Amino acid sequence: MRLTSTQVDLSTLKTGQYELDYELDSDYLAGQEATELLGGHIKATARLDLRERDFDLYIEEKGEVQVACDRCLEPVSIAVENGEMIDIDEDESDEQQPSGKTLDLQWLAYEMIIVNLPLVHSHPEGECNPQMQDLLQAHLCSTLPEEPEDN
Repeated sequence: MRLTSTQVDLSTLKTGQYELDYELDSDYLAGQEATELLGGHIKATARLDLRERDFDLYIEEKGEVQVACDRCLEPVSIAVENGEMIDIDEDESDEQQPSGKTLDLQWLAYEMIIVNLPLVHSHPEGECNPQMQDLLQAHLCSTLPEEPEDN
């Protein structure tokens, strides 16, 4: 069965399998509070297997996002291709249960992007802003200062 919204109220669904294709655009990605994302475009697919006492949710996403380069601070595109399975049992702690039995599929896809970003965001060698590269080279310390001897 097809879902019609990224806001899924589990209490209104019957047991069964559901699917939804949706997108996260630049406005959504950059509009999140305290985000490092400058924009991007992600296509996502959510598959929900709802049972009597638990459910499985699989989210697959593909696209690209823009973040600030760690070296030159200019935008750099990072490819995104993730797939995650979330398995929730009714017996699990309330911390792992979705609040109010509602799933926000956009938010879950956004969180997957953030968690799976590489630690270092940088352009390939030679593609950074040349002015910033020159500035960094001018302030690069090539040797460690000698420590004074204790007398």
